[in-house]
Amino acid sequence: MARHYDELDRFYRRLWGEHLHHGLFDFLDDDPQAAASRLVELVADLGGVSPGLKVCDVGCGYGATGRILAGRYGARVTGITLSRAQLDEGRKKVPPGMALELVQGDWLAGGFEPEAFDVVVAIESLAHMTDKSAFFAQAARTLRPGGRLVVCAWACQDESGRLARRFLLEPICREGALPGLPSEADCRRWLAAHGLELLTAQDLSRRVSPTWIVSSRRLIRAVFRDPELRSALLDRTLTNRSFALSVLRIRLAYRVRAMRYLVLAARKP
Repeated sequence: MARHYDELDRFYRRLWGEHLHHGLFDFLDDDPQAAASRLVELVADLGGVSPGLKVCDVGCGYGATGRILAGRYGARVTGITLSRAQLDEGRKKVPPGMALELVQGDWLAGGFEPEAFDVVVAIESLAHMTDKSAFFAQAARTLRPGGRLVVCAWACQDESGRLARRFLLEPICREGALPGLPSEADCRRWLAAHGLELLTAQDLSRRVSPTWIVSSRRLIRAVFRDPELRSALLDRTLTNRSFALSVLRIRLAYRVRAMRYLVLAARKP
């Protein structure tokens, strides 16, 4: 996973900007970065993020979410990423004095103390986890009583058809270095297994799917106008360059409802 993001660092930054996640669109012509910030605001609201709370951003990317939670909401934020390239770039963007620390590490390794956080957020990192049940176990372990977990998850239908699995979901997982996509039923089961109380589960597929219209347009423009990115896409030494194909594949997967975008909030009793 770290190699995937390290190899594609320049590709992601040039095509997606500082937010490496979906945007929450009100209109198709919304500014993509504003839409991405809107998703973070939803996460903050569901998590009850407020001044002084300790928040962990699991799979923090370049720290854009952490900067919003620390700068706008006054939280004390720790962001964790597997990628050294993301860590180095993200640390450059943290303003002096901001209560945001970015660290490199594996969430599943359990490096944080028990009950270390008031809120744990994971925006689109769950699909990358090799052991998704262990992700929820770590959230339950590191949350204080009454703390909240908010997960934005790439997901599949509870019962996916054979053609959708073969031509969309399996290639998307292979090209995106994803061990697999969870279903809503999976997430509910893992939450319950680790003693977390589900507060809400929302399907925001329709509102986030314009992200991939924007991404596919940017990709097509880049192929014709950006020699550096075009060279990267043609570089056979980059084992993860096939993810570019998933930009178009994910757009189709949302259109035929093979993929879902779930936002779940839960509480530790």
